[in-house]
Amino acid sequence: MPPSKRPTSLDVAKKAGVSRTTVSFVLNNVSGMTISEGTRQKVLAAAHSLNYHPNAAGRKLVSGKSNTLGLVLCQSPEQVFADAFLPQVIFGIEQAAIEQSFHVMLKQVEPNNIDGYIKLINENHVDGIILSGPRQDDQQIVRLHAEGVPVMLMGQLPDTSIPFVDIDAADGAERAVRHLIELGHEHIAIITNAPLTYTSAQQRRSGYLHALEKAGLQPNEGFVQEGNYTPASGFEAMNALLVQPLRPTAVFVASDVVAMGAILAAKRAGLRIPQEIAIAGFDDIPLAEYFDPPLTTIRVPAFALGWAASERLIRLIRNEGLDQNSVFLKSELIVRESSLQKSPVS
Repeated sequence: MPPSKRPTSLDVAKKAGVSRTTVSFVLNNVSGMTISEGTRQKVLAAAHSLNYHPNAAGRKLVSGKSNTLGLVLCQSPEQVFADAFLPQVIFGIEQAAIEQSFHVMLKQVEPNNIDGYIKLINENHVDGIILSGPRQDDQQIVRLHAEGVPVMLMGQLPDTSIPFVDIDAADGAERAVRHLIELGHEHIAIITNAPLTYTSAQQRRSGYLHALEKAGLQPNEGFVQEGNYTPASGFEAMNALLVQPLRPTAVFVASDVVAMGAILAAKRAGLRIPQEIAIAGFDDIPLAEYFDPPLTTIRVPAFALGWAASERLIRLIRNEGLDQNSVFLKSELIVRESSLQKSPVS
């Protein structure tokens, strides 16, 4: 009698009625994820009933593979070094790769040289690519995907079929701006996280504009300023806002790192935060609660974002397929003192 087939994570996912990525999150106890206790228990029960255990022997690929994932960052060295959100993402990618006996190779490419990562594939350094922060004008990643190269985006390229892991950035931005509106602000500006050639910047601006529209507030063209991943860009953008004929009373900064510079510029101008200008960020980097004042922000599950991208790319490399092309992780509004004044001591 032939041996019975070993259960797989796909079997667990089907039995629990969830995605394989959710199964991976639960069974590996990935931190930072908002997964209901009911879903968690369904996955654990399904794994137990199927007697499912990750198959270490099955993690090794056939010869000819490098067992290496390429992590491509389309940012300048200055931007990479300033990105306090990135280490948590990289840690998530690395931990998921280790679980599957893979290595990770990091490749930084200049924004004006977006084809600089092609050698990773052409010279067989990596088996697939995770591209962080895709740009609207990057046709190389579209071509690689069309040629059958395993590709996973952290972020999105609209009008393509490239699989991705992301958060709903437009929704997160809308929640941050709605919070400022609910506090009574009508003159609200935005400093983007990056130039608007990046889809993430477009999405966060879209959420900002949607929140204004829902509240019946007219957007002010001068209230939209571009950041560029760094505190210095936030400093410059805030200074540009503060010389507008109508000064904003609140600013949504679509990156906590960029918000560092924006806060400093506001203080240098003699403004009290939040009494004279409220500020909300995006990402909830570990330093955000230690800003002066602590920063209201949108919390993004950075470790889980990296984990999901890594785990899904490995499935593509192994020709296991994906049960869904897109994965959206949940974000959360964290309210701190940069938008809310402390209650007076009685």
